[in-house]
Amino acid sequence: MRPEPDIEDARRVISAALAEDVGPGDITSATVIPADLKFKGVMQARHAMVVSGLPVAALAFAMVVPEARFAAKVADGQHVAAGTVLAEIEGPARGLLTAERTALNLLQLMSGIATLTAQYVDKLQGTGCTLLDTRKTIPGLRRLSKYATLCGGAKNHRMGLYDGVLIKDNHIAVCGGVGQAVKAAKAAGLPNVEAECDTLDQVAEAVEAGADIVLLDNMDPAMLRRAVGVVAGRCRTEASGGVNLDTIRAIAETGVDFVSVGRITQSAPAVDIGLDWS
Repeated sequence: MRPEPDIEDARRVISAALAEDVGPGDITSATVIPADLKFKGVMQARHAMVVSGLPVAALAFAMVVPEARFAAKVADGQHVAAGTVLAEIEGPARGLLTAERTALNLLQLMSGIATLTAQYVDKLQGTGCTLLDTRKTIPGLRRLSKYATLCGGAKNHRMGLYDGVLIKDNHIAVCGGVGQAVKAAKAAGLPNVEAECDTLDQVAEAVEAGADIVLLDNMDPAMLRRAVGVVAGRCRTEASGGVNLDTIRAIAETGVDFVSVGRITQSAPAVDIGLDWS
C-alpha cells in the first residue's frame, strides 16, 4: 500500500513557508506580470531520483491559486531518470510564480530524503534487516520528512516522544540503571519498550528486565555479533551510530533486526527539480 502524506500537516507547513516567503505580497510578480496572464509549466527531474512530495507541491499551488491545474505524471515513491516530467501546471501566472519557490523547496527536500533513503535501503537487500528513520529531523518538518523516508523504502520509528518508549543513556544515568528503567516502563504497561545499550552487560541487563528491543549504540560489527548472541532471540535488536553507506551492509550482516540512520532526515541533500514556464 502506497503511503500518503499528512495533508493537514502539509497545509500547516506550507502556510508557514508562504508567510515567510511572500509576507504582505509578491511585489515582483504584481508589478511585472499582467493580472489576466495565464501560462503552463513543467516540473522535470534534472537527475535520477526517488520522488516524494508531489501532493504537497500541488497543495502549495492550490493554496495560492485555487483554480490552478496540477497534473502529476509520476507517483511518490517512484524511481525516475533524469529528464522525467514529474508534473504539469497551468493557471494564472501571478499566483503560480508566487507559489513556485515554496512548492519546489518542499518537493526537492522531500525527494532528496526519499532518494538518500533508497540508497541505504538498496544496501540492505538480502540481509533481512530493516531501515528505520529517527527523530533527527528539521524542526517543524518531521511528518513530511518521515513520509519521505517511507517513499524511499524505510520504516518509520516513533514520530515523537509521545508514541514510543526509547530509554536513552541520559535516562539511564538519571534513574540508576538500564534494568531499573526497563522495569519501570514495563510496570507502567507501556508497549514496545526499547532501551539503549552501550555495553554487552547492559544488553544482558535490559533483556533480562523485559525489554522488547535493545538499541545497540555505536558498536562495531564484531561487538554487534556478540550482542546479538547475548540477546539470543529474546527481543529485537537495532543498531545505531556510525552508520553510513559504506558501513551499513556490514552492520546489517551481523544479524540485527533494524538499523537506524539519522542522516536520511537530518542532512539529506535536496534533489534538483526544474520548473520551466511557457
